[in-house]
Amino acid sequence: MKRAALALMVPVMVVASLVLDAQQTAPPDTILTNGKIITVDAQFSIAQAVAVRGDRIVAVGSNQDITRLAGPSTRRIDLRGRSAVPGLIDNHAHFQEEGAYWNLELRFDGVDSRKRALELIRAKAKEKGPGQWVYNLGGWSPDQFTDDKRPFTHEELDPYSPDNPVFLQFSRAETFLNSKAIETIGLEKMNQPWIRRDASGRATGVIDVAGNGAVRNAAKFLDAPNGARANLPMEIIRASSLAMLRDLNRAGLTASGGECQWEDLYREFQREGRGSMRFFCFRTAPGGRGAGAVEKQLAAVPTLRYHDGDEWQDFTNWGENFSGGGGDNLYSATQQPVTQESWDQFGNFARVVAKAGIQALLHTQTDVAIEGKLRQIEKLDKEGVSIRPLRWALMHMEGVTMDQIERMKKLNMFIAVHPREIVTGGLLRRVWGDKALAMPPLREIQDSGIMWGLGTDAFEVNQFRPFQTLYWAVTGKMVGGTVVNTHTVSREAALIAHTRSNAYLFFRENDLGSIQPGRFADLVVTDRDYLTVPADQIKDIKPVLRMVGGCAVLDAAAESATATR
Repeated sequence: MKRAALALMVPVMVVASLVLDAQQTAPPDTILTNGKIITVDAQFSIAQAVAVRGDRIVAVGSNQDITRLAGPSTRRIDLRGRSAVPGLIDNHAHFQEEGAYWNLELRFDGVDSRKRALELIRAKAKEKGPGQWVYNLGGWSPDQFTDDKRPFTHEELDPYSPDNPVFLQFSRAETFLNSKAIETIGLEKMNQPWIRRDASGRATGVIDVAGNGAVRNAAKFLDAPNGARANLPMEIIRASSLAMLRDLNRAGLTASGGECQWEDLYREFQREGRGSMRFFCFRTAPGGRGAGAVEKQLAAVPTLRYHDGDEWQDFTNWGENFSGGGGDNLYSATQQPVTQESWDQFGNFARVVAKAGIQALLHTQTDVAIEGKLRQIEKLDKEGVSIRPLRWALMHMEGVTMDQIERMKKLNMFIAVHPREIVTGGLLRRVWGDKALAMPPLREIQDSGIMWGLGTDAFEVNQFRPFQTLYWAVTGKMVGGTVVNTHTVSREAALIAHTRSNAYLFFRENDLGSIQPGRFADLVVTDRDYLTVPADQIKDIKPVLRMVGGCAVLDAAAESATATR
């Protein structure tokens, strides 16, 4: 990051031709001045001001240059020295799925106190009323609590929610129930091995990973068996989704990759002027089960169409699995054997998708799974079926090795890092020992020169807040402050990975990811300077102004920006 460090020493000057072009057209609709604009362009330049016309940035430079462009109707926003970064992009998350029940679920994102978590349970039970489920579907672990890291038991949970069943899922590891939940689903009458029991044979309220889905289905609080989308009244889904969008914007997120289960609803938000988040969606061929299902899916692949949406919602890639493969249990130090037949099935699927010219983002965690998939992709390359122009990505990537990184780089592949150790770092350390301190080997990924970006895979396995993710990348610390990764990167590298690199992944590097003329006006003004705040405070940075597509929302309570005419 020598170029970035040099760029921090002097403000960037606006290229004369860009200012001239802006002067020869209509005045900007909005200018933001007196700030520290961290552009994340190729030089990692720093500017003072930005001009926006419509949904695009038209000029970036000094206060004097940008102020000169303003007309009588231009909105002027004085940043009062605040910093601005490009809108943050999560390259893979399950936001639309989660949005359906955002107002109903209890979340522990960023909560580092067990006492605070218990009080949140009490408050949610009171809000919902007796008999209603209080549930959390993941994205946290007891390891994030600084005051007590033990698993929850029903004895501890009962006083905080005596009249409401409680379901707390610790990532994809364990689930904790209170006595009301044990009673409601009839757990004592079940005899499955995943029910943990005390010395007297009674259920403790702790459920092993194998039973998470069965217990959730028995609870029926979402009525969504086998991973189906939530079956809830549409008015609840709509209100919850809008609440989630507001919270994502408050966190600094402006775009995400992932599955778009509620495309029509989010199109409706766009028509209403509430489309404050861009989505780059999966599109896959219909699956199915039984004889011939895979063959039918493969036959449909060439009929799929991509990049047929708009700047708010577009279907850009296949995700997140092909048929076949295996060896991908991150919470076990040993993997089940994978047959060559299974890997060949994966390779055949990959061949069909690659020949159709489709980008693929593939769920991949362990070195075993990465190796199996990489060998199949290398085999295709030798056959002349190249994925090089398609920017294929392997996602999650906790177990990737240096050899695998270099081989992926030769294939022009992308590494999408989704650090679940932000919340489950303690669990990974218990499973993998010191090896977990390099899961993933972030510094080595950065130094290799391969293209890579940051995401979360929220919500079941991770928290969603981007400044918490940046904090982890820079300090190696999980929620609660425990060091769980010693292969960290610079602030500049982490910010690039959460902005410009992710734009590249979605073939939107000329539209998003940096604050430059011609890009969409997606940016975040923060209450603290990301580049200079003490590293331990990166997680606490809060946006005070969010702009998406040129539409600015001010947080008046923060008193950090002033808008004038």
